[in-house]
Amino acid sequence: VQLQASGGGLVQAGGSLRLSCAFSGSISSINALEWFRQAPGKQRELVGSITRGGSTNFASAVTGRFTISRENGKNTMYLQMNSLKPEDTAVYYCAADTLRTNENGEFIAQRFWGQGTLVTVSS
Repeated sequence: VQLQASGGGLVQAGGSLRLSCAFSGSISSINALEWFRQAPGKQRELVGSITRGGSTNFASAVTGRFTISRENGKNTMYLQMNSLKPEDTAVYYCAADTLRTNENGEFIAQRFWGQGTLVTVSS
């Protein structure tokens, strides 16, 4: 699975931004798509996810401000970010969790990553 994130940029606090993640490859093996972020000097953290069935979950820090959607016809996932805060400044990454069986019938779980896109929120 290949993923490519885009849409980052500079925005003022209180503003909005929408990130996109185009994915391709073995799409049928994807169980969930996720957004992560990594702020300077901090560990990468999960922002939110969307399952194959369309269920979403979010980190408490972004609940109520961020939403995730998926447009299957375009093989694209979106992260809509509203009411942005300076602490949302980070490099945002999209990822895909896949599950497939190998030639021995064993389940193989993998996570694929896209490149990051920088979001900067000014105060």
